[in-house]
Amino acid sequence: MQHGKYRFIAGFLVLPLTIYGVFLVSPFVQAIYYSFTDWTGLSPDFSMVGFKNYQRLWNDDVFWKAVGHNVLLLLVLPLITLGLGLFFAFMLNVGGRRRKNAAVAGVRGSGAYKIVYFFPQVLSIAIVALLFQFAYNPNSGAINSFLSGIGLDSVRPDWLGDPGLALWCVMAVMVWSNVGFYVVLFSAGMSSIPRDFYEAALLDGANRFQTFFRITLPLLWDTVQTGWVYMGIMALDGFAVVQIMTVGPGGPDYSTEVLSYYLYTKAFRDGQAGYATALGVALLIVTLVFAGIVMKLGRRERLEF
Repeated sequence: MQHGKYRFIAGFLVLPLTIYGVFLVSPFVQAIYYSFTDWTGLSPDFSMVGFKNYQRLWNDDVFWKAVGHNVLLLLVLPLITLGLGLFFAFMLNVGGRRRKNAAVAGVRGSGAYKIVYFFPQVLSIAIVALLFQFAYNPNSGAINSFLSGIGLDSVRPDWLGDPGLALWCVMAVMVWSNVGFYVVLFSAGMSSIPRDFYEAALLDGANRFQTFFRITLPLLWDTVQTGWVYMGIMALDGFAVVQIMTVGPGGPDYSTEVLSYYLYTKAFRDGQAGYATALGVALLIVTLVFAGIVMKLGRRERLEF
């Protein structure tokens, strides 16, 4: 019986595992193989060069700039996006005024607020980047026009043309386009937390700040941890926003260069597919390290209710 059971299970797993191996695992294996070659991406002829591409990575200043920008995005983007998502979700679900027979309540019209917050998710990231590119235009953009309208003509930055501002402008767009999703996600999690917990805490004299850190955040920790990994992966990407919004290859003086965009330029502009796949392998390693660190540091006792 046991032998038949295992054959039955294996029969169901063969097809999905085969599809997974062909379409997901094999491209990674091929990329690692091509990273040891001088393949141009256009010609079928190439030769093995060993670790030459990785040695070139180590001495590539633009590569290290891109790594630095990705690390900055990794540190700042999830923190701001998830922090705003938790704050707005808490205010919508728990931050309203107390009503009759309810110790805690969300703000009035919270459903409409959630729709407004979620609206950027309906738009393609390409459309969002294009809209903000127009808004950041130093001459006719909405932001500088607003500054002129309130009498601040002297303060009209070249948002995407200033090496010190360009990356922060890109980061602001990525936060704006993603925070609404986490507001809705965290709101769904908070709505499932029993109100009795909040009522008991308020009866014991806890304030809103204490209820957030002692009740809401611990019970949503698994969701926050998953969101952190997703936002970290997005921070390691950022290709579409950088390619559409910024000027030149990777912004002024490579100020917005990220690994994904650098990989793209090397593969499709410069015809250096072997070197580009080495960049891809480096990006894969950074992504796995980040996910492992987040899962390790975020591990804690699971709370159930």
